[in-house]
Parts: sequence; C-alpha cells; structure tokens
Amino acid sequence: MERAEVLKRVIGILTEAQDVRRAVESGEDAAGDGPAATAGVATTLLNEMLPSISVPADASPQQVAALVAQALGPALHTMVSGFSLAFTSLAIAHDNGRTDLTSIEVLQELALEIEAGTYDEGP
Repeated sequence: MERAEVLKRVIGILTEAQDVRRAVESGEDAAGDGPAATAGVATTLLNEMLPSISVPADASPQQVAALVAQALGPALHTMVSGFSLAFTSLAIAHDNGRTDLTSIEVLQELALEIEAGTYDEGP
C-alpha cells in the first residue's frame, strides 16, 4: 500500500475515534454507531494497512519470525509515521493557539495536504 493511502487511513482512524468521543460525551449511543462500531472501522482500516503474510507449512519458528518481521516492519514504520504526523499536526495547531480550528478540521487539512502529495517522500 502506498504511503499516502496509509496516512489517509490513519487520519480515518483518528477521525472515527474523535466521533466516538463526541458521541459518548453528548450521550448519543445509537445502536451500531457506538464504540463497538468504530472499533470495527478502526480494525478494518488497520487490516487494510497490514500486508498479508504467506508462511510455508514447513517453516521453522525462526523462519516464521523473520517472514513476519520482514513483512510487518515497513508497514508498521509507515503507520507509526502517520500517527506521528497526525499528532504533530494537532500539537502544532494546539501550541499555536489555533482556536479557530477543531481537531477534525486539522485532520481534514492534513488529509488534503496528503492528497496533494506534500508527504509523498519521507520515512
């Protein structure tokens, strides 16, 4: 999966989490729209970001570990980079006293920057 797609899914996970928080705080918890539903969305987005791993039936435990590390390492690195980028964007807005923007708006701006290719390069 391309880096931009991973970053957009990270933003999706954070946006869903924010929606759940707001719903719980406002007392809304309609069937299918609560934390369990969002957990399903987050799980789906996470699964989309992780590669499938094929392991030969006769692989030793060491070979399995190496295959898993080789497959998951780059994906996890990109995911952590995405969460770090989102956190940094939110932190900068907060530290700059940007009360004119909500956290969702900061994430939306970040998504637009990603779509424009701003973060195509990098770790």
